[in-house]
Amino acid sequence: MYARPWKSCLLGNLIHRKVRKCKSLHRCLTSGVEDATVEAVFSNNRTLTLTSGKYARFANGSVVAQMGDTAVMVTTVAKQKPTSGGFVPLVVDYRQKSAAAGRIPMNFLRRELGPSEKEILSARLIDRSVRPLFSQDFRYETQIVCNLLAVDNANLPDICAVNAASAALSVSDIPWNGPIGAVRVGLCDNEIIINPTRRELQASSLDLVVTATKQNLVVMLEGRGDVVLLNDVQKAIKQGTREAQHVINSIEKLAKAHGRPKRVLEALPEVPEEVFQALRMASEIRLREIFRDTTHDKISRDVAVTAVRTEVLEKVRGDFPDTEGYLIEGAFNKYCREVFRELIFERDLRCDGRGMDDLRNISCRIDLHRPLHGSALFQRGQTQVFCTVALDSQESALKLDTISALDSGARAKNFFLHYEFPPYATGEVGRIGPIGRREMGHGALAEKGLMPTLPSDFPFTVRLTSEVLESNGSSSMASVCAGSLALMDAGVPVSAPAAGVAIGLVTKCEDTKHLEDYRLLTDILGIEDYMGDMDMKIAGTRKGLTAIQADIKIPGLPLKVVMEALQKATDAKGKILDIMKLTISEYRRVKKDSWPVSDKITVEPHQKAKLIGPGGVNLRRIYLETGAQLTAESETIFTLFAPSVAAMDEAREFIEELLKADKVPDLEFGGIYTAKIVDVKDIGVMVTLYPSMPPALLHNSQLDQRKIAHPSVLGLEVGQEIQVKYFGRDPVSGFMRLSRKVLQGPSTTVRNLDKGGEQNGVA
Repeated sequence: MYARPWKSCLLGNLIHRKVRKCKSLHRCLTSGVEDATVEAVFSNNRTLTLTSGKYARFANGSVVAQMGDTAVMVTTVAKQKPTSGGFVPLVVDYRQKSAAAGRIPMNFLRRELGPSEKEILSARLIDRSVRPLFSQDFRYETQIVCNLLAVDNANLPDICAVNAASAALSVSDIPWNGPIGAVRVGLCDNEIIINPTRRELQASSLDLVVTATKQNLVVMLEGRGDVVLLNDVQKAIKQGTREAQHVINSIEKLAKAHGRPKRVLEALPEVPEEVFQALRMASEIRLREIFRDTTHDKISRDVAVTAVRTEVLEKVRGDFPDTEGYLIEGAFNKYCREVFRELIFERDLRCDGRGMDDLRNISCRIDLHRPLHGSALFQRGQTQVFCTVALDSQESALKLDTISALDSGARAKNFFLHYEFPPYATGEVGRIGPIGRREMGHGALAEKGLMPTLPSDFPFTVRLTSEVLESNGSSSMASVCAGSLALMDAGVPVSAPAAGVAIGLVTKCEDTKHLEDYRLLTDILGIEDYMGDMDMKIAGTRKGLTAIQADIKIPGLPLKVVMEALQKATDAKGKILDIMKLTISEYRRVKKDSWPVSDKITVEPHQKAKLIGPGGVNLRRIYLETGAQLTAESETIFTLFAPSVAAMDEAREFIEELLKADKVPDLEFGGIYTAKIVDVKDIGVMVTLYPSMPPALLHNSQLDQRKIAHPSVLGLEVGQEIQVKYFGRDPVSGFMRLSRKVLQGPSTTVRNLDKGGEQNGVA
């Protein structure tokens, strides 16, 4: 059959339009679009390369950052229509692929599953770096996706990801007040190292990420240190801010050559002036009274503000029914924040009556429950944290994934802190399930704060659990304090007690760029964190810093403010340590009954097989019957871990009984002994030198000076006694080395061979 003419014509036109559309799309992707590449060269001649226009061209912005052979691709996509939320709708996802390191994931499906801890922490690092430079009026859902393309053994990918995200936003049409530049700063032998390699970082006493703007304003800080002096940290931040300018200049060149015109934001609806004035008139006096009343605690203050909000919103909505309810509510929240901040500048006092540098009341308790290895309760104001320590064998160490192991240079962690923030800590009802990103980030920060104080050769794996029972600000730094107390209560030989504190900030700005006035707040409350412009967390010992994290909500802070905040945090940290010292000043020396014990056991090489048993059956028996774990460290040394002294004694008795049959007389090297044949095998004869000794193999090659195929050629039988010479034990297998042929003279050999030939037909 033939197609009808009108159908053929319609089909032809449709195909022609499809082809024309595909050609047009191809021209859009290829014509006039070339790869643009720029390089940022740091003061130590290390280079960061940024390339755009090569991958993922459907995204609003796409950039590949490469340092050495480590490469990260970052894409940014924003929706065209704004949302009605009251915050910047930004999501950052960081994905590390095992293929980037030439590996296959070692899970059941052999593919990447949910985000790992390393991925979540890297995503939070990027989020905190770019979010402050979005306009507060930005309401377009935006997603930043970071894909690890390749990773070498020298350069870390997270710095590449931060800079690639900055570049991708800069070349995109998404309105953003960047760019920013990020560098990692190390400290080796009092020398600053910019973007250190993995090997340099392992030897470095400081690992600090600094993000800054073109105006030398600090946007984000994140790092850990091995008890680094304050002066060294300040020097590192200043140097990092200067080095970030190399990245910023390169991104500006890339955006100028390859960037898209920025889209025009839709004007957000604003609450009419008369509505705002009605809100102000109805709430100002009452809000000021609430924030001046120093008798309020967290709950009563929240209840009072909520009552004012409910009453005022109901009244204003009734008076202005044509105004959207969410606009009125947003205006009230904004005005409430203004009143709170104004009172701090007017009175130089905070809502709870403290001065700018005052700490909340602090109390400490340890050894709360006898079965626990270590425990502590730290109360700071209305923030309460309960920490417990569990000591276990080295087999319980946390195994790291492939990429994390490459980053850290270690295959496992024998110290880790788990942070929990249940909903009842803030008097709320909520879902309790898998750990969230916030909890993981807070736990990682507290872990950084305590890690440098632990000994590197501690024979146990340490799990520190921090449960926030009450929260009114700075729960992560309270976890550092409680964790340090619990470690000392558990007898972990820490080098020094550690403490942490959070510093807040309230600013006045002439415009969005120039800082007019500010107040730094020591030991901030939850409401001061919410209403303020910064949350800088500092942890360390009396001597120096171990962890730092600065979340800045405004588009950067001058170095002067950052340095002043660090000094205030150091002063407050010393005061907290003085209070903690009254409870416990050093780690516990007298052991608790509940403490586990560990010891080394040396086993002779020939006893190793007997101790382990077929397929490790004896190791399992020791664990099941005594609760002790036996693990091999070397060919002859085993580590025995027991949950208590009684279990250790029981396990020792079990092992002694197991090896008792293997106790043999001492034999002299080169000595001649009379051996009794107990079995004849194809490869030789089994002989015993003493009745208490297990049989040993005398191989065919050592039976006679002539090569033989079977012991029967020599007329050897079970029960026969022969002379052998002892040459010690094999260093690998532990088997005895015996020889008969070395005792035979030439005449004996000929006579034996003649006799053997006559009887067995051997010529």
